[in-house]
Amino acid sequence: MPTTATMPANTSPGPTPSCLCHTPWCAANVTLHQFAESLGAAIDAKDDLTRTHSQEVAIMAHHLAEGLGLGEERCEAFHIAGHLHDIGKIGIPDRILKKDGPLTPAEWEQMRQHPAIGYAILKPVQAMTQGEGIADLVLAHHERFDGSGYPHGLAGEKIPLGARIIAVADAVSAMIGHRRYRREDPWEEAVAEIIRCSGSHFDPQVVRVFLAMAGKLRPLLRSPKVMLV
Repeated sequence: MPTTATMPANTSPGPTPSCLCHTPWCAANVTLHQFAESLGAAIDAKDDLTRTHSQEVAIMAHHLAEGLGLGEERCEAFHIAGHLHDIGKIGIPDRILKKDGPLTPAEWEQMRQHPAIGYAILKPVQAMTQGEGIADLVLAHHERFDGSGYPHGLAGEKIPLGARIIAVADAVSAMIGHRRYRREDPWEEAVAEIIRCSGSHFDPQVVRVFLAMAGKLRPLLRSPKVMLV
C-alpha cells in the first residue's frame, strides 16, 4: 500500500520556497500552485523567447484581482489560471509556435485552438473545475469584451471575470516581450494599446485598474523589455 511520508517532529519544514510569483504561502494551495507553475514553465520552455510569459501573466492577474478588491481565494485562482492559460499550446505544432514571421490565416486558425485544447487538458482535474473554474478561465482568455473573440464569441460580463483579467495581462506580457510573429512594443506602447482597446478587446473596468497599477506592475515583470528592480 502507498505510504505517506512524514517529517520528524523536531524538524522544521524549512523556508518558504522562493518563487517569482510572491504569492502567500498556504499549505492548502501550494501543491496546486506549484503544479500550475511547473506546467506553465514547461510550455514557456518550448520557446526561449517567451520563457517568462506565463509567470508574468500569473503575477499581473493576481495584482489586478487585488486591485479590483477581490478576496485572496479568487486572486489565487486567477493567479493559477494565469500560469495555465497557454497550456493548450502543447497541442500546437512547433512549426507554428516557433515560426519566424507572421502566421498565415490557416496557422492562426490552428493557434486559436489552444484555449479549447487547454480546457480539455484541465477539465478532468477536479480542482480545475471547482470554485472559480480555472479550466473555464483558460477556455475564455481570448474572448473579447465586444464579442469578437474566440472560441465562443462571449461578450461583456458573460466572459468570466478571471478571463477578462487574464486577457489584459496576457496582452501586456506579449507586447513587452519577444514574439516571432509580431514586432516588439515597449512598455509605453503596450499601455497605449491597452487603452486603445478598452471596451473592444478588454473590460474597461479591468483596464482602469491596470492603468492605476501600471507603475507597480512594471518592475515586477522579468521581460527583457522591462526595467528590473
